[in-house]
Amino acid sequence: MPQLNDMISRVTDRIRERSLESRSTYLKRMQQAAEEGPRRAHLTCGNQAHAFAAMGSDQATLIDAHAPNLGIVTAYNDMLSAHQPFERFPALIRDAARKAGATAQVAGGVPAMCDGVTQGQVGMELSLFSRDVIALAAGVALSHNTFDAALYLGVCDKIVPGLVIAAATFGYLPGIFLPAGPMTSGLPNDEKAKVRQQFAAGEIGRDELMEAEMASYHGPGTCTFYGTANSNQMLMEFMGLHLPGASFVNPNTPLRDALTVAGTQRALEITNLGNDYRPVSQVLDERAFVNGIVGLMATGGSTNLVLHLPAMARAAGIRLSLEDFNDISAVTPLLAKVYPNGLADVNHFHAAGGLGYMIGQLLQAGLLHEDVMTVAGDGLERYTQDPKLKDGRVVYEPGPRDSQNDKILRPVDQAFQPTGGLQQLKGNLGHGIMKVSAVAPDHQVIEAPARVFHSQDAVKAAFKAGEFTSNTVVVVRFQGPQANGMPELHGLTPTLAVLLDRGLKVALVTDGRMSGASGKVPAAIHVSPEAKAGGPLARVQDGDMIRVDAVTGVLQNLSEGFADRPAAHPDLSDNSHGIGRELFETFRQNVGLATDGAAVIV
Repeated sequence: MPQLNDMISRVTDRIRERSLESRSTYLKRMQQAAEEGPRRAHLTCGNQAHAFAAMGSDQATLIDAHAPNLGIVTAYNDMLSAHQPFERFPALIRDAARKAGATAQVAGGVPAMCDGVTQGQVGMELSLFSRDVIALAAGVALSHNTFDAALYLGVCDKIVPGLVIAAATFGYLPGIFLPAGPMTSGLPNDEKAKVRQQFAAGEIGRDELMEAEMASYHGPGTCTFYGTANSNQMLMEFMGLHLPGASFVNPNTPLRDALTVAGTQRALEITNLGNDYRPVSQVLDERAFVNGIVGLMATGGSTNLVLHLPAMARAAGIRLSLEDFNDISAVTPLLAKVYPNGLADVNHFHAAGGLGYMIGQLLQAGLLHEDVMTVAGDGLERYTQDPKLKDGRVVYEPGPRDSQNDKILRPVDQAFQPTGGLQQLKGNLGHGIMKVSAVAPDHQVIEAPARVFHSQDAVKAAFKAGEFTSNTVVVVRFQGPQANGMPELHGLTPTLAVLLDRGLKVALVTDGRMSGASGKVPAAIHVSPEAKAGGPLARVQDGDMIRVDAVTGVLQNLSEGFADRPAAHPDLSDNSHGIGRELFETFRQNVGLATDGAAVIV
């Protein structure tokens, strides 16, 4: 295996040093919990009777306590296409466990909300906080202390990060993540984007927009663009929590079902009852998180993971910083062009060679840690293999050594660009990031007057009124987690893209989030400290000259006297009620900085 890249090695070392105390404390706690032995051994007869009462023919196996019992934590609901396929998974899992002489129980459910449904709606203000709710709900499910390993069923934006936080908290338990897979390809994403821009410009009506949207989101499975949900699936493979090749197999297919069965069988093999104990606490070390960040950069993945990965890592005693993302991005080539960074969707990416090909390329370039523990075994090399269905079961064969479509997926020496998809920005406006993988080079630097807004609806109103006629930096503030839960501002993308197409130079600067599908508009996001916490964005005024430079990493207000101005204090009382926002006041008051993951519980 080639020598590890020097920057990857140095970033890993500094994460290890930065995390020495917290990681050591965490591992000691996990070791102590593991040494206490199988969880069910600590239950009284009365405890066990309650846990096993409804298990029918499985009761005798559960009472014997010598065979593993798997806890299923599921994000199933049938409103959301990505999670609807999970309806069938518990039956598949229980049947596979019984055939192996073991048992499986649904330990509990976690909420799964869809940013696509709540996009631009009040409910989006609960979206980021749902990650911590998911972690809490999974913790309740596993607190019954009756399981030898866990199977986590989740896909989308906040669900996987929340489940990882819980899995790390219960890190003495082995855990495997079982994905549902992407829906089959529908209306091409570039055509859908054009329709959205036409609607934003008033060129078509809602009927035509609805027709395009339904042709794009048309069946069970994850949305096929490369947003946060599919970035999550990539991460679970790069970090060794999926079975190899599991991420992008379509739902309700024989191979998908066989991978679910294989995941169950593997979970039974890696419990503390056997000879191949692989607890999550050992899988999720600093090397796994570095590998995940490399994957994020090489694929041009979602900016939301820059929020989630630090929160996930903290649950495992590991401390990440924006500098880690930035430095890894600087040495990681962009190997994939998947919408919004290109025209292809994740099904096309998978057919072109997918994650197995990409992991092989990055390993050969010395950009990944190969010497890691995974749920599949030791070494990331296993994740270069392809799962195949033979006689009804999964077997692994060597994956492709060549890209099947170099417009979608390329080798390291022919990368789409030499660096990764994210750039940190710093200056007197704070500390933020920009996803640059889909932003044209001539749009990555802008110096223009500011227009200040306190909502995305106000931006849209100004656009419809024809107020954007020159180069502009659109500042949308009081969108951070303390102010309103940090909703995505994805609804601004079509509007600002129209201005770019008209030949204007525009950029967005915000303490809020953009979607995992953020596209060609340069957007400095997650700016921290947020305006509600007295951050510098609260002092920006209309007409201030703002420089957004994604080449050198600068986010600067160039106007004189900026630092001495009083901060704005708008009335944010409407953010505290309606559509459940009342329930999250404690979250808004206690949430951490975006640079630390905007977390409440870790």
